[in-house]
Amino acid sequence: MQHLGTDLARAASVLRSGGLVGMPTETVYGLAANALDEVAVARIFDAKNRPHFDPLIVHLADWNDVDRVAADVPAEARALWAALGPAALTYVLPKRPEVPDLVTSGLDSVAVRIPQLELARQLIASAGVPVAAPSANPFGFVSPTTAQHVADQLADQVDYILDGGPCSVGVESTIVSWPEGRAVVLRLGGIPVEVLADVLGYVPEVQRSSSQPSAPGMLESHYAPGKPVVLVPQGFDWATAPRSPEVRLLAWSLGSHGLEALTTSGSCRQGAQRLFAALREFAASDEQVLWMELAPEEGLGRAINDRLRRAAHRAEG
Repeated sequence: MQHLGTDLARAASVLRSGGLVGMPTETVYGLAANALDEVAVARIFDAKNRPHFDPLIVHLADWNDVDRVAADVPAEARALWAALGPAALTYVLPKRPEVPDLVTSGLDSVAVRIPQLELARQLIASAGVPVAAPSANPFGFVSPTTAQHVADQLADQVDYILDGGPCSVGVESTIVSWPEGRAVVLRLGGIPVEVLADVLGYVPEVQRSSSQPSAPGMLESHYAPGKPVVLVPQGFDWATAPRSPEVRLLAWSLGSHGLEALTTSGSCRQGAQRLFAALREFAASDEQVLWMELAPEEGLGRAINDRLRRAAHRAEG
């Protein structure tokens, strides 16, 4: 039977029966399992070769389901939901005991998200269970933004891949926590800090990488293409870069330098959509080094640069 397709009912049945599904979202494709089934969740860690100290995000179909996994919801989290609705935003909340410790890496908090993509919410609602779903790729490598990316890397590990087309955002969700009553961004992502600040009335602190993560995606080394990545600043003089068949040069936007570019217009939204595909193309090429220009350090550009720095850290390390 076809392993990849658009059969929503089949994907929901796989989740209910303890299987793994490649799940589309607006951010990246997730490797999904019933979050309340510890055996199914353990399969996620095995399939990704993911360390057990790195917690997972639990995806829900609707905000009304938050009480199934969270014991308390801060007023600011409710305000963000009221303003943004389903979005590329993850809330770290006190967890209910029904959530297995494996999902939260033993933490007393759970990361919760309601995806913007309607197909993702339909899948979760049809399955009837909360869904744990990290990115559907081997741990530490480039996140998938199409169903084929999932098939290329994890086909033998996944029971079904639900094809929802290319991801519209292209980078993972922003993660917010309330450790001392005020919002802290644990991971930059699809919702810019400026948007959060407009709702909260203040600019939340942004926490940097950690070797003991309190949320997914906080490790210094991640999103790596497996070969060296050299990052250059905005406005870099490309005339000084090496020219060789073994070196790929990737500018931020098209210009008189005549190089390949991540964006045609300088749009951070377009850059985010294309980022992981560009890293994947480099990984699959014969080129040995990628020189890549950072995005503007604003809005979604901060999330793009966060992923690039982690990819470069992994390659250099």
